[in-house]
Amino acid sequence: MSTISQTPYLLKDQDLLLDSSESEYVLKVRDLPEQERPREKLLQLGPSHLTLTELVAVLLGVGTRKEEVLEMAQRIFKEYGEKSIANETNAQKLSDALDIPLIKACQIIASLEIGRRFYSNKAGRPVYIRTAKHAYQYLKDMGHQDKEQLRGLYLNSRYRVIHEELISVGTLTANIIHPREVFQPAITHGAVAIIIAHNHPSDSIEPTSSDIQATTQLSEAGKLLGIELLDHLIITSKRFISLKENIDL
Repeated sequence: MSTISQTPYLLKDQDLLLDSSESEYVLKVRDLPEQERPREKLLQLGPSHLTLTELVAVLLGVGTRKEEVLEMAQRIFKEYGEKSIANETNAQKLSDALDIPLIKACQIIASLEIGRRFYSNKAGRPVYIRTAKHAYQYLKDMGHQDKEQLRGLYLNSRYRVIHEELISVGTLTANIIHPREVFQPAITHGAVAIIIAHNHPSDSIEPTSSDIQATTQLSEAGKLLGIELLDHLIITSKRFISLKENIDL
């Protein structure tokens, strides 16, 4: 199977169409020298000297009875991914996916929204996805996640990415991926096409029967809604494959 595609995506006219690895010990805050504790480090050196994990630990303040705050902060990035966190707006979804208290998820979402509002006018150039390779370059960080994710890129009629969504975390099967979870963001944001992608933490590039079944199901649902499923990528730590090139969408 070919794993690199330069074939341009071609949007169809829809006007006439009408629903892991072993865990490592994580130091607790009380284990650290005072000057290395996130809050004290922030006060002494400023935020630029803190890692993302340390910044989130400061934001969360304390952990829970089950999980110390630094351990929770590290797990948040490890299981959800930096880009997915940056684009998440649903606190309940974040809480459920990571098994963290809803109040902690609200703190994270609120802080990210503040950042988005302050820097929305300073955003870089719009991203346009015209080939599978473009989509892979945008999503390739997925290949390093320990848990399987399903993400969606939502495009307008000019192939511009207008929204990105972490649709689910867990094994991709036709039984747990419902079309409404994939297409609802498209309706909300006015997208005309979708590219979905999921990672294989095992590093196997071969699509499973569940991958193909779910892709076919979503493609048919998109035809009914007039929202085209342009492609489905499988991404590993070093490679990707385009199901558009390997099955008839």
